[in-house]
Amino acid sequence: MSNSQQSLAKTNYTIPIAIIAGLFFIFGFVTWINGALIPFMKTINELTDAQSYLVASASYISFVVMALPASYILNKIGYKKGMSLGLVIMGLGALVFIPAAEARTYWVFLTGIFIQGIGMTLLQTAANPYITILGPIESGAKRIAIMGIANKTAGALGSLIFGALLLSGIDDVKEKLGSVSADEKGILLDTMADSVFMPYLVMAIVLFILGILIRKAPLPYVEATETEETKDGETPKTNIFQFPHLWLGVLALFVYVGAEVVAGDTIIAYGISLGFPAADAKFFTTLTLLAMVFTYALGVFLIPKYVNQGTALKISAALGIIFSVCILSTTGFASILFVAALGIANALVWPAIWPLTLNGLGKFTKTASALLVMSISGGAIIPPLYGRMVDANKHELIVNGVNEAEALATASTSSYWILIPCYTMILFFAIWGYKFKNWSKK
Repeated sequence: MSNSQQSLAKTNYTIPIAIIAGLFFIFGFVTWINGALIPFMKTINELTDAQSYLVASASYISFVVMALPASYILNKIGYKKGMSLGLVIMGLGALVFIPAAEARTYWVFLTGIFIQGIGMTLLQTAANPYITILGPIESGAKRIAIMGIANKTAGALGSLIFGALLLSGIDDVKEKLGSVSADEKGILLDTMADSVFMPYLVMAIVLFILGILIRKAPLPYVEATETEETKDGETPKTNIFQFPHLWLGVLALFVYVGAEVVAGDTIIAYGISLGFPAADAKFFTTLTLLAMVFTYALGVFLIPKYVNQGTALKISAALGIIFSVCILSTTGFASILFVAALGIANALVWPAIWPLTLNGLGKFTKTASALLVMSISGGAIIPPLYGRMVDANKHELIVNGVNEAEALATASTSSYWILIPCYTMILFFAIWGYKFKNWSKK
């Protein structure tokens, strides 16, 4: 254990944990409003399912673009200033929604989401390793589970608030679009697009203020131990390519984020495809997130006293496979409940993968953290793949004589099979992958 970690072990770090939890609350709120944005953007910009899921892509692809630069920035300015800068960049992204609404232009909306994603990348690259090494590595999953409670509680609130603000009256608008003139359609859609103006202006102001306040926050200086973990007789590692468990952890986190985003961001559109009115469907993302919050609370209680991080990950992956099969095997509200139940399977995956992957990396911790943050790009790739599968399956069913509404419902359900290989990879990492510390045994 490093000197900084030894001193922290004797320190009451309730206040730093609470501050970092506040940051997780913020990017949870911003991230999980995508569930409402996807059907909203699909309507105002008249998009296909695959195109609408580019909302998730624009947010999560930024983690690929910015993760390594974020690691470089953090090495230069430190965790605290990095968090502050991340909040300010997120505020700038929120402001882009104002001209995007005026123009009702999809790529401008996506630009705003991408800029917010850049800010979140910096925030995540700083906050996740910070909370992981703010105490013993064995209880890292417990601390990250506390962060998850803040993150997903914010997500539940965000999806409710923005669902009410953006999806109110969307069913009436969609019904009118098929019977009005082109000019009247433009007016309807412009009016609907304007509903993002005030929420995103308020969001920008709050983010700017928090970006300033975090610079004054009482956050202790922490760093990972400089020496990576080695067994007796082993040569110290010289680069990150010598840690196979790191790369397996990156892959596991990649498919996990994709699965989590599919569970949270598709459930509203899925409910609408099954015939539920938007007024009811807007609550479905909240069901997923509340399931996650409940399981996070269990994790805080159980880890590491009763259940270790590896066991929690095995149980989570197995539940993910089971619930995915149940989605495919049921219909109607029961199927929606199994999508929401994926929140139970997902909750402890992120908290467990981080400490299992970072354990023993020493001076490579910041670079490894950047790679893990890059794997968040799974949320940019897997949800649009789900959307493309829905479009393709729906088209095939319509060609075969199935009416459009039934074809959409069937295609939306059957496309959830994409989750099964994701959870299978996570299960592999939980059982074997995190143990591969070397490419070969000496």
